[in-house]
Amino acid sequence: MRAIALDDYGDADVLALRELPDPAVGPDVVRIRVRAAGVNPVDYKIRQGHLQGAFPHHTPLIPGWDVAGVVDAVGPAVTRFAVGDEVMAYARKDSVQHGTYAELVGVTETAVAAKPAALDFVQAGGLPLAGLTALQALTAVGVAPGDVVLVHAAAGGVGHLAVQLARALGAARVIGTASDANHDFLRGLGCEPIRYGDDLPDRLATLAGGDGRVDAVLDFVGGDALSQSPRMVRSAARHASVVDPQVKEQGGRYVFVRPDGEQLEALGELADGGRLRVEVAREFPLAEAAEAQRLLEKGHVRGKVVLTIP
Repeated sequence: MRAIALDDYGDADVLALRELPDPAVGPDVVRIRVRAAGVNPVDYKIRQGHLQGAFPHHTPLIPGWDVAGVVDAVGPAVTRFAVGDEVMAYARKDSVQHGTYAELVGVTETAVAAKPAALDFVQAGGLPLAGLTALQALTAVGVAPGDVVLVHAAAGGVGHLAVQLARALGAARVIGTASDANHDFLRGLGCEPIRYGDDLPDRLATLAGGDGRVDAVLDFVGGDALSQSPRMVRSAARHASVVDPQVKEQGGRYVFVRPDGEQLEALGELADGGRLRVEVAREFPLAEAAEAQRLLEKGHVRGKVVLTIP
């Protein structure tokens, strides 16, 4: 198969299109012929070598944890999927090597879900990691009907999905930080936009009304957002970050997304019901994975960046 792989850590130039062996099909493995693979910040962090202390790494290393495609083969213990099914998955494994920037990828059955009919392969390829991150963060802070929720980086890949999911969970109001250029986009998602800045807590207090605080905060960017959030949420326990574990020192929750096929199916059902859409900022062919990562590293991308394989 063709795949993007690296042998050394560094800048995007270490990524190269290569011919590598097809993945094996284990007893509980669904092998997927990839049509689209989402590009996420964790991908370039792996390329830079920053996750070596968290997972065993092996080379040649194929990046990527997001996939949508068609089932190519199944192991003998697989019961829910068959060859030809259109599927999607968050394909993180216990070691980093066999990722989704490839024509084929093997994924444990429990991480796989049916591709929703409402999403094309490109949109579905951008959903798993970001969608599950958003859902698991919302669950961690217990977002419930009537809540007022603040989402940091609300126009980003995870943030724009979290906004929609918070509304689906019954939040009365969702407020989202974003640059001015993304405010109309957020309004279209049912979100009240607010600019970043040192005076964010004061401006939020005016917008939120009442005691000037919100019920829950989701941090998808880190930095100033992490330091400002405790002043803006009523209970520190309802502040979650997916970026920085130091949130735990503030009494909040650190969320590291876990593969979950059932949750992914639920996201697909929301998409089919018209309650969740995936904004795709740019598509790149597989061979241009380095350019896709460079774009994402610049920041301020609205929605998702996705690699495509015809």
